[in-house]
Amino acid sequence: MNSIMGNASAVARALAPALRDGARIADLGAGDGTLMLRVARKMQPRRVALVLVDRAGAISAETIAQFRELQWNATPLAADAIDWLERERAAFAAITANLFLHHFAPSALGVGLFQMRRYAFLESGGLDVDVLQFLVADVAVVQRLLELVGARTRLFIACEPRRSRAALLASRALGLLGCGRETRHDAVVSVRAGFQGRELSAAWPSITGWELEERPSGPFSHLFTARHRV
Repeated sequence: MNSIMGNASAVARALAPALRDGARIADLGAGDGTLMLRVARKMQPRRVALVLVDRAGAISAETIAQFRELQWNATPLAADAIDWLERERAAFAAITANLFLHHFAPSALGVGLFQMRRYAFLESGGLDVDVLQFLVADVAVVQRLLELVGARTRLFIACEPRRSRAALLASRALGLLGCGRETRHDAVVSVRAGFQGRELSAAWPSITGWELEERPSGPFSHLFTARHRV
């Protein structure tokens, strides 16, 4: 899916200005680490120190070895992203997140914040008090995550699904590429939970000194970058 969406290229382009020799980077929701491996292959070797944070801890020794060949010292860390950010005291040249933020809620990331436009995600089709309370809790979780990110880095890059008619149609056509039922279902759900416009900018902490950019990226992705002015 990342290859189809072109996310590795988008992240690499956004990351390049921050990448210096000895830079420290963290990737949240790193999965099996292969997305950041593709990013690394698009960059010049720079002896980068990379922390791969993911609850599942599914990063193989082979993947770590491939990072090493590119002069990237990758350290897998099985941890919840928010828990880790709350404990971590070191600063990072950049923090990245790929197809990660949209997982925080099975619907809107915010009630008033995103004008409840994601309730289409709810397969049950209805709202009740329990669902509404869950959504409000999600707002606080996402805002807390972004607040912690902003305290640990001067550059945050998030590449997420774009919520659009074209992306939804494409997600429903994945069977033509041989994708299984579960992948097709997950793709549709991810698009419906995706982003558009300035939704992530609205969730970013109201702190001066940050330049926020949010735009479509590639055919189906949504790219958000937050850069702290030096």
